[in-house]
Amino acid sequence: MSHFEHNQFMSVETEKANWNSMYMIGGLAALMQLALTLAIIIYAFFEVSDPGARNEFLTILYADRVVNSLLDDFASLIIVALYLGTFPALYVALRRVNPTYAALATLFTFIGVTVVFATHSGFSMLYLSEQYTAAATEAQRAQILAVGQAVVASDMWNSSGGYMAGILLQGAGVIISLVMLRSKEFSKVTVYAGLLGNAFDLTQHLLHPLAPSIAGVLLMVAGPFYLVWFVMLGRDFFRLRRDRSIKGNNPVETERLWAANLR
Repeated sequence: MSHFEHNQFMSVETEKANWNSMYMIGGLAALMQLALTLAIIIYAFFEVSDPGARNEFLTILYADRVVNSLLDDFASLIIVALYLGTFPALYVALRRVNPTYAALATLFTFIGVTVVFATHSGFSMLYLSEQYTAAATEAQRAQILAVGQAVVASDMWNSSGGYMAGILLQGAGVIISLVMLRSKEFSKVTVYAGLLGNAFDLTQHLLHPLAPSIAGVLLMVAGPFYLVWFVMLGRDFFRLRRDRSIKGNNPVETERLWAANLR
């Protein structure tokens, strides 16, 4: 084997190792998204008080940081951030099926996650909750509540930036699911769960400013599909990693990949 051929062979081996790492990251990210989604659902089911009033909300934030992690959507923020693990892995798996749309969906995801982080109000509300609790007069509390209302109006659920981030994220989910339809790497359950969950979520997101009651129903419909999608994504990513590892240890397969890379 010449020096050039050896370098080509090592390049193939390195590429395979990188892809396997991406599948592992994607699988772990999907399972973490599943766990956090279940935590949010369980908390919402057992929640007995409605922190709708801003002063009650600020008091709860300061009193219990664990409850705050769910009340103020830190769990949702982490779920969104974990798309930075699942979508690059999806791109790796689908780059030969349709590289343009796979890359576009991944790009939309990166932009959407960035906007969500930019508009998240969690740390601002934590700061305000401390100020609210330390306030000595009702006038000071009223002033802090007014600031809190302004923060909420510009957060990831109410601002124009947050609205566009939702369109990008759910739109990316629909696009990548359509690409997955043409791939044999993912099960049909994975594909259709992702397509329906993201499609229902995208529809409710678009309708929310005009018909919030209908949007709420669509969001509840989308929830179970997301749970199935995360489970199946995790399973498929781990299977892809295992299959690639087995092929990598097969001398015939390794030689085939090396020869293909030389061409």
